[in-house]
Amino acid sequence: MTIVPIKLVWLEGADRSVAVPSYETVGAAGADVRVNFPPEQRDGFWLASGSRVLVPTGLCVEIPTGFEVQVRPRSGLALKYGITLLNSPGTIDSDYRGPLGLIVMNAGEDPFHIAHGARMAQLVVAPVVRGQFFVSQHLSETDRGRNGFGSTGVS
Repeated sequence: MTIVPIKLVWLEGADRSVAVPSYETVGAAGADVRVNFPPEQRDGFWLASGSRVLVPTGLCVEIPTGFEVQVRPRSGLALKYGITLLNSPGTIDSDYRGPLGLIVMNAGEDPFHIAHGARMAQLVVAPVVRGQFFVSQHLSETDRGRNGFGSTGVS
């Protein structure tokens, strides 16, 4: 297993007692990241059904060149409450140094309380492979061809 160092910096006003991203089990691929509200919002926030909000983590990150951090929903929140992340998986590029925020959406039927310090998403560190894009006169033939959405059936 490769370990990639990810630098973290606390934002001003962040609650430094909230845990930094951490792996909850030995085999976890994603490190859970927690909500870190500013002092005036530490009681949390109710997210209405069908609504979305940018939730702060209180952190900025520095990712080494050649890597990205993918931001993904937590499966338990998705299954139990319909809580997901928009733009998922989100990508944090290695040259970004701004605040790490989570675009949380409530796709469930009931309002959901986002608590200060709650594990809200997971961060997956991944290598970056870049493509070289170029225009050609034609593409190679395949059995599938131009058949797109739903063309391979449902079962």
